[in-house]
Amino acid sequence: MRVILAEDSTLLREGLVRLLVEEGHEVVAAVGDAVSLMKEVEEQTPDMVVVDIRMPPTHTDDGLRAALEIRKRWPRISLLVLSQHVERNYAAQLLAANAERVGYLLKDRVAQVEEFLDALERIHAGGAAIDPEVVRQLVIRTTHGDPLAQLTPRERSVLETLAQGHTNTAIAQKLHISLSSVEKNLNTIFDKLELSHTAGYSRRILAVLRYLES
Repeated sequence: MRVILAEDSTLLREGLVRLLVEEGHEVVAAVGDAVSLMKEVEEQTPDMVVVDIRMPPTHTDDGLRAALEIRKRWPRISLLVLSQHVERNYAAQLLAANAERVGYLLKDRVAQVEEFLDALERIHAGGAAIDPEVVRQLVIRTTHGDPLAQLTPRERSVLETLAQGHTNTAIAQKLHISLSSVEKNLNTIFDKLELSHTAGYSRRILAVLRYLES
């Protein structure tokens, strides 16, 4: 795939360039600030953008705002957002409009090369990839008053794995249960969260958003 990288750490940026090139991808641009990112995306129209949340010029959420603008203007471009720490609100903003072709990973995940490359492939194929640590901390923060409290431990595990962006088959493999069991648990989750078959909306996406917002 054709990729644009936006990361202000030169060491990490160059490391990602080398990794992606070795995997057969084409890095059409590698920049260190959000302004340059938007310029390159407009000129190159890549398949994938990998962007850090906190970048120049303000070192706050410039990368995220650029990612949201890219999603609005070029919805077919896949996005992988990197973050130093778990920032739940940012994850929710990124997924709010559409949880397809999008990912949110902690930078530590990049060092786990196979997981990082797998996330890229899932996103590029039209799926999502949410860092397991992000999901884990969201589980810790939930309270008895949240809408997920009615889920059983198994249902919560299935939803947690779904939130990471995995398919039903991958969920079954990771949790060591049958595919039919995954499908049954998901249907129960959708019912408990009152996610109806609303035209134009994926219940899987709505379930992940409910999970992130809880």
